Amino acid sequence: MGLDDIPVAQAVTVSLQELIDGTVSPSTLTEAFGPSSLGIILVKDLPPNFTSLRAQVLSNASYLASLPEAELESLTSPPSKYLIGWSLGKETLRDGHFDTHKGSYYLNCAFYNNSTLQGPPASSLNDSFPEYTTPNIWPAESSLPTFRSSFEALCTVIIDTAALVARACDRFAVDHVEAYETGYLEHVVRGSVTSKARLLHYFPTSTSTTTSSEGTEKEQQQEEGSNEGEDDDDDWCATHLDHGCLTGLTSAMFIDEAAHPPNQSDKTSPLPELSSSPDPKAGLYIRSRTGQIVKVNIPKDCLAFQTGEALQLITKGQFRAVPHFVKGAKGVGRIARNTLAVFTQPNLEEEVQAGVTFGDFARGVVAKTY
Repeated sequence: MGLDDIPVAQAVTVSLQELIDGTVSPSTLTEAFGPSSLGIILVKDLPPNFTSLRAQVLSNASYLASLPEAELESLTSPPSKYLIGWSLGKETLRDGHFDTHKGSYYLNCAFYNNSTLQGPPASSLNDSFPEYTTPNIWPAESSLPTFRSSFEALCTVIIDTAALVARACDRFAVDHVEAYETGYLEHVVRGSVTSKARLLHYFPTSTSTTTSSEGTEKEQQQEEGSNEGEDDDDDWCATHLDHGCLTGLTSAMFIDEAAHPPNQSDKTSPLPELSSSPDPKAGLYIRSRTGQIVKVNIPKDCLAFQTGEALQLITKGQFRAVPHFVKGAKGVGRIARNTLAVFTQPNLEEEVQAGVTFGDFARGVVAKTY
């Protein structure tokens, strides 16, 4: 199925102040997250520093991907199954098909609770789950001067906002989910030391990319992709469910890397951003509970929050995780697409349903994907 006739859906939008005041209605939450929904809500009127943080962090994705191969290799973490630091070509999106269209930089967000933490504190459970508990790796400040400070600041804004969305969900769940614990989801979001951030750099597709030793493989897979039939529409990030509670998403930044080579730029300043996507098909696609695929645009001044499988379990299906995929810009020159996702998720020992901890649940997901 092609994407030419896919409709653009208008996601439910609320203001940050409405979340703070607790005035988001149950019907609004049902429309955003309920069984027939798109599983996404937009939050507008964000803190004043959001715009500049977004610009710097997303520019840093291009700066990062342009670093020398040896430096990128030093930022990888095989013990964590490449779920900390730089990752390229490690994630399986189809049987035997590794994703080399995008590079990722993963961080643990334990610093949200304690600025000295770069991963969960040691415990018997945590020590057996390196995918979630390996300490963060940071690029050298001499290479990427603003990388750490801007990343941590933007993640903090996103998690703060996610906690307010969670508070609204809690008020709904108390009235609609049997034996629901008051304030549980907000407690999970604010108290987690295993929430994870993923900075994504979708490589330009019109020319081969050789940022890593896997560049030849990536180029070959891109060429093969045109023959994959219906599933080619989601070849940049295969259709999937997030397995956390709420996933915070920034809008994508599109950068013409031919006009503004990131390896030749001042890395303390944001790169020039295209005013819109040069490829109208690029972006976020959601498969609704009725099976319809729609495209959802996230405004630059908003954050989006999607439901994950853990939230579906916690709310006993009242809020549903919805399948989605992302498509990059194709055939339009050297245009990169950068974005940030923050996966707010329970601590590993938190139960997401009776007798099942998030650690139990997540271990299976990670084993299938990486």
